[in-house]
Amino acid sequence: MVLTLLKAKPERKLAKQICKVVLDHFEKQYSKELGDAWNTVRDILTSPSCWQYAVLLNRFNYPFELEKNLHLKGYHSLFQGSLPYYPQSMKCYLSRTPHRMPSERHQVGNLKQYYLLNAASLLPVLALELRDGEKVLDLCAAPGGKSLALLQCAYPGYLHCNEYDSLRLRWLRQTLESFIPQPLVNVIKVSELDGREMGNAQPETFDKVLVDAPCSNDRSWLFSSDSQKAACRISQRRNLPLLQIELLRSAIKALRPGGLLVYSTCTLSKAENQDVISEVLNSYSNIMPVDIKEMARACSHDFTFAPTGQECGLLVIPDKGKAWGPMYFAKLKKSWTT
Repeated sequence: MVLTLLKAKPERKLAKQICKVVLDHFEKQYSKELGDAWNTVRDILTSPSCWQYAVLLNRFNYPFELEKNLHLKGYHSLFQGSLPYYPQSMKCYLSRTPHRMPSERHQVGNLKQYYLLNAASLLPVLALELRDGEKVLDLCAAPGGKSLALLQCAYPGYLHCNEYDSLRLRWLRQTLESFIPQPLVNVIKVSELDGREMGNAQPETFDKVLVDAPCSNDRSWLFSSDSQKAACRISQRRNLPLLQIELLRSAIKALRPGGLLVYSTCTLSKAENQDVISEVLNSYSNIMPVDIKEMARACSHDFTFAPTGQECGLLVIPDKGKAWGPMYFAKLKKSWTT
């Protein structure tokens, strides 16, 4: 939605489209939760001309010429620091200045060479540490960017991409068709199940589970064109943590003992981030937090992180020259019960 706005209209008109109902609501909440950092975050979120888009190269149709051109334009490779897990097969480039390449058009039978995304959305994928041959579940998979990124990291033995929303499901299918070669499609299953039912449907099946949960999508909500609909969204916002917790409970059921789970959102909201994870950790004796502070240290060159009060959770906030995020992600492990 936001990408369409960016492409269609210059910032002068976009500024008029900022939804005051949403901005006022965020102002009250995030000025308390983020303190002084909110001023910079707000300035970037309300100024799409500051937004940056990373270029994830598709290893299944590698664009060598494009890679050369990106270098010439001043793009640099993401994650130049020493991340605990960073597969050489994943190549992502970003520019220090706001610049957006045109999207490739979907053509049946031709694989796209690159995918445009918010660079922070790769962090939850990397935190999952996918290895060749593993069974992995992307519980809320549309539009498909994180599933695609997982496949840039490793060749899973089985990838289950689930999306409950039928419109978003079509988007997911098209993303996979556009980037993934036919032989690999055979190890991918796409389903339209209510994510809250996945645990009962496939108990203790997966080595790794990604829960990129429905959330208050701060960037797109700020540009809601219908203020009445925006007000309705805000009133229903308090129900999101319950849904997120139910999705996590289902994901935990679907995860095998010894497996890893990553939870992520694209909101700054503590109620949908840290509070959700705290609730889950307090409810399960066999779910353990995994310390990911090292990821923040290794990525500080390209991302700005806000304190979360959690060793297992990180929050990327938009900053000047590093306009990625919001992106919260937390890493959990399911222990073997005796």
